[in-house]
Amino acid sequence: MTDGWTTACPDWENRIREGRTLMPSAPIFPEQAAAGLEVFRSLLVVDVLHPEGLLDEFGRPVPPTVGEVCGPWLMEIAAAVHGAYDVASGERLLREILLKVPKKNYKSGLAALLMLSLLVLNWRQSNEGAIIAPTKETADNVFKPIRDAIRADPELDALFHIQPNMRTVTHRVTGMSCRVYAADTDTVAGKIWAFVILEELWLLAQRSGAEDMVLEATGGQASRPEGIVISITTESDSDPVGVYKAKLEYARAVRDGKTVDPTFLPLLYEWPKEMLASRAYMDPANFHLVNPNWGASVDPADFMRKFEEAKAAGGQSLKVFLAKRLNVPPAENIGGSWAGAEFWVESTDASITLESLLERSEIVDVGIDGGGLDDLLGLSVVGRERGSHDWISWSKAWAHPVVLLRRKEIAQRLRGFERAGDLVMVEQIGDDVAEVAAIGAMIEQSGLLDKIGVDPAGLGGILDALVDAGVPVEKVVGISQGWKMTGAIKTTERRLAEGAMRHADQPLMTWCVGNAKVEPRGNAIVITKATAGTAKIDPLMAMFNAVSLMALNPMAKAGDMDGFFSNPVIAR
Repeated sequence: MTDGWTTACPDWENRIREGRTLMPSAPIFPEQAAAGLEVFRSLLVVDVLHPEGLLDEFGRPVPPTVGEVCGPWLMEIAAAVHGAYDVASGERLLREILLKVPKKNYKSGLAALLMLSLLVLNWRQSNEGAIIAPTKETADNVFKPIRDAIRADPELDALFHIQPNMRTVTHRVTGMSCRVYAADTDTVAGKIWAFVILEELWLLAQRSGAEDMVLEATGGQASRPEGIVISITTESDSDPVGVYKAKLEYARAVRDGKTVDPTFLPLLYEWPKEMLASRAYMDPANFHLVNPNWGASVDPADFMRKFEEAKAAGGQSLKVFLAKRLNVPPAENIGGSWAGAEFWVESTDASITLESLLERSEIVDVGIDGGGLDDLLGLSVVGRERGSHDWISWSKAWAHPVVLLRRKEIAQRLRGFERAGDLVMVEQIGDDVAEVAAIGAMIEQSGLLDKIGVDPAGLGGILDALVDAGVPVEKVVGISQGWKMTGAIKTTERRLAEGAMRHADQPLMTWCVGNAKVEPRGNAIVITKATAGTAKIDPLMAMFNAVSLMALNPMAKAGDMDGFFSNPVIAR
């Protein structure tokens, strides 16, 4: 790697605040960058009016070139890609880029025209490239700028063969082809691709088998030293999962200088920590900071109109807008329509574990909910803290692997919760109930257990397991559901808002809170799933069951915690 080249940008927060470039270095090989830019800048953009209002002899708008309408930040990316190619060795020294930028910042156009410039400059005979999009609609949106740029330029039109039905273009001289794949309909396998662009990586990552698909797509890089992989994505509107989560964490480590990798370039239009904490992203004066194409493809008037609509709607509508148009992480705005969601993140206490909860509590109630084959079995433990009398909670869930097959759209997310330790996948039906019962018995053994609250509809099997494990039958009670849960729901909201209830740092629960949908029932409210089947809320409902019991202000237990922790029985 040449001297002076780095992909780290440790001062990125200052750059974002000041509106400066996030590109940490000039191109490695300036001559190659200039040659690539000459091609990239000359490509035509047919869906944008010429800045000078030029018309042809028939009075039709003349399409502008990329160089005439695209901002410097796009040119820097193209220069970095083309300027990393070492002519002497035939190797591209920059092998991967992750660009995270909000919608409407010409992402699809960049993917399309950057790939087209690579096709024009490629030397290898019968080489191949691919753009992989999550859906057919997204794939079409990426293919159209390639097709239109070729058709609008007589020289390129003569140079390339277009196959619209396959979303493929082929260079007539080198034989190099590029196909735009839709992951939801096309088979993405069996190819050796030199150039790969992954469009909307956050959404690709949510597909079942996403890791294998990405590995298959990028595997050809080993035999194509001139190759490069470019991932372009907006922020996820739910907690990042799978390959997107792993790639984003790696990109941040490289950007911050914690990991040194000069072959990986992170370009992340994200908010500085203090701006997230102060919710500065809600100030229109800051919108341009993470929208580098502000005033061009991002129309300020249209942006403001949609922002006001989302703000008025609140809940999930605002959460999605902030994620997609302002790259606000979903954890900052959980969404959902439950009032407690607004205070959930700030009520997180990373020090809470089941063990620490028992150490700090004078009395404990437990809630259990769910348990269907394609559902979660949720357990939540709520303790009243000694001294402060604040409530602290910890939760866990169990599922059978069949849910991964029946609910493929959330399979990657569930696997992520499993890796985090918040979800257990059981192989045998009944193992989940047995493990829940073991935790209930362990809390009873500690001397802190008040009661265990269960949805009466699922009381039978759980009651038997708890009693068999050593929990007195009189300590297991049914908790009325539906509108009768209003008191527990509102008590939880108020406690969170007052800072009198804290919970463990568990992405599973954050997800469940975001899935909660409030529906009025006369003067009462009920919490239901925002999306049937896929938006699980069972651990949250288990927490409400426990809150129903804790709200009765049970008498504190003495508990023999010293004896218990000298010989504890802790379920996995």
